[in-house]
Amino acid sequence: MKGVAVKLKKDIWSNFQVKPRSFITMFLSTVLVLATSAAVTMTPAKAQTDSANDSSRVPFSQEEMTLSFAPVVKTTAPAVVNVFSKRAVKQKRRPSLFDDPFFKRFFGDQFGGAQKRKRMESSLGSGVIVSGDGLVVTNHHVINGATEIKVVLSDRREFSAELVVDDERTDLAVLRVDPEGAVLPTIPLRDSDDVEVGDLVLAIGNPFGVGQTVTSGIVSALARTQVGIGDFSFFIQTDAAINPGNSGGALVTMDGQLLGINTAIYSRSGGSVGIGFAIPANMVRTVIESAKSGGTLVRPWTGITGQTLTADLAMGFGLDRPGGVVVSQLYDGGPADRAGLQPGDVILSVDGVKIEDYESLRFRVATRDLGEAVPIEVWRSKNNLALKLPIEAAPESPPREVVRLRGQHPLSGAQVANLSPALAEELDIPGAWVGVIVTKIARGSPAQRVRMRPGDVLLGVNDRDISQVADIDGALATSKKRWRITFRRGGKVRSINIGR
Repeated sequence: MKGVAVKLKKDIWSNFQVKPRSFITMFLSTVLVLATSAAVTMTPAKAQTDSANDSSRVPFSQEEMTLSFAPVVKTTAPAVVNVFSKRAVKQKRRPSLFDDPFFKRFFGDQFGGAQKRKRMESSLGSGVIVSGDGLVVTNHHVINGATEIKVVLSDRREFSAELVVDDERTDLAVLRVDPEGAVLPTIPLRDSDDVEVGDLVLAIGNPFGVGQTVTSGIVSALARTQVGIGDFSFFIQTDAAINPGNSGGALVTMDGQLLGINTAIYSRSGGSVGIGFAIPANMVRTVIESAKSGGTLVRPWTGITGQTLTADLAMGFGLDRPGGVVVSQLYDGGPADRAGLQPGDVILSVDGVKIEDYESLRFRVATRDLGEAVPIEVWRSKNNLALKLPIEAAPESPPREVVRLRGQHPLSGAQVANLSPALAEELDIPGAWVGVIVTKIARGSPAQRVRMRPGDVLLGVNDRDISQVADIDGALATSKKRWRITFRRGGKVRSINIGR
């Protein structure tokens, strides 16, 4: 009986393996036919209403799936240009017979040795025309060190270009060409905060020098801050194919506006793997405005140093999640100090935009206009506070007083200057607002031999404090045989002892 029972159960199960499948297949087919019929019989007015009410939806018909990007390309591609640059590169001469030590005894280094010759090196990138009178935006690394720059339009017109703004920290540069009275095609800038992950985008540039190329993709991520490109790391990530030569090209949205400047890719082979990065248009706009106002780039400044709020720190501050910036240090009388911020405060948002890390805070402040006051949300003692942060330029006080040190002492050959918030911002040394900093070291000088470096902040010479450039002369006159130099490097205080 047990065997029969088992067999019956198997027979019943085998029936359900066939008949339910047939039933389900018929049911799904019927539903699919009804859905297709409903879509086909939808009136044009209904379709247009749905399209107007929901512009960020997926295609609902075969007709929509065959739509083309051609109209967007036609309006934007003429404003994307090729940027050719030439730079002089020093190259060592090939070894010759005169490099042999035996011949050097007779001829010296006159015919051999470390002699170098210059050669011209060419590079190719892309750019975007942002002003009809001839302003072109590209990447700093495209024209870095160039002695000659040429811009070629999509219609093959060629122009010599002059460099107006070159900002290594954002990896952006602005060129100017003379269109000789003609109005050049342009791409308007879009608010880069007004996009979402998943939005369609096009990348336009000249990859590998093959000619203008358009690739499509989506916005893969926003606010990428750990890319390690430039000092203001805040990028839009896209899977639109970007390759060498695309640098400086346009990342455009479906409404024909400039969302960003294509800058870098993540790749182990040198080709696109679907991870590209673009500088947001809001940062590009600040550099363009500087070019229009005379070429001097002045960045907003907060007067604080801080660190990203990690998960461990969040627990200690009574927050349920990481994200934000913990204020570590305030410049006395600076914008943050006057706004009422205190050490230990956590900045959670700027103008309603959540702050995830310290790089995000720097970007949000850097893209604001000087003279305005931006609302910020602060967490203090487990309470939310609403404050107003003034957006100002960093003051240059005291004056730099750049001096090249000379004489018979270990610091000879070093160029020093008075630190100020403006100089610290220029050199990207957060919190280094006072003191004397080494800005240059002459090759082969005593300062280089004792291993001083640009960026070192002098604190004392022979136990005499150094707070400004004027203090150095007196300190260097105290000894000729024994030297003790104290300085700060990378946040650590170090000393050099010379002599007995």
